[in-house]
Amino acid sequence: MLLGYARVSTEDQNLDRQIDQLKDLGISMVNIYTEKVTGTKKDRPVLLKLLEYARTGDEIVVTDLTRISRSTKDLISLVEDLGNRGINLKSLKESWLDTGTAQGKLMFTIIAGLSQFERDLISERTKEGLISARARGRTGGRPSIKQENVTKALKLYDTQNVTIQDICTMCNLSKNTLYNYIRRRKLMHDNAPIV
Repeated sequence: MLLGYARVSTEDQNLDRQIDQLKDLGISMVNIYTEKVTGTKKDRPVLLKLLEYARTGDEIVVTDLTRISRSTKDLISLVEDLGNRGINLKSLKESWLDTGTAQGKLMFTIIAGLSQFERDLISERTKEGLISARARGRTGGRPSIKQENVTKALKLYDTQNVTIQDICTMCNLSKNTLYNYIRRRKLMHDNAPIV
């Protein structure tokens, strides 16, 4: 069975173009799953519903890959999952992606291999860069926080005459860092032995 998936990122965007393209392929409206949610979100309820509904021998069709996947890694994972379940994926825009054909499977395998190769190269370069930096005495990471800034910030916080934003600006701390030190101090105080 042919199943369609159409997605736009915001409520004010229109799904008509995608729906029309899917209907032109002969997919009935009943089998077209639509949602309005940003593609950067992992939680896309309608897509999850479609993936649960799809069965061996079905083909999921999208107008283009950006509608169904958030990244190359996400796409590779999705195609592998569908392939293991005997479900094909086809993109109208990226005609090379039709996992129901031998050529489509070959192209996808090549693209997936190139993507993995690129990730491996980035990882190698990062490791080499860290080794090179360490050899020059640089360890990386966040700069250490000066204890005198923390002490000053906590004193200002205790006066209650200064806003959090002002404390952070004067002591060169982020709000999260300041709140972490306030929590730590409270925990230490609460757990201090009673004399």
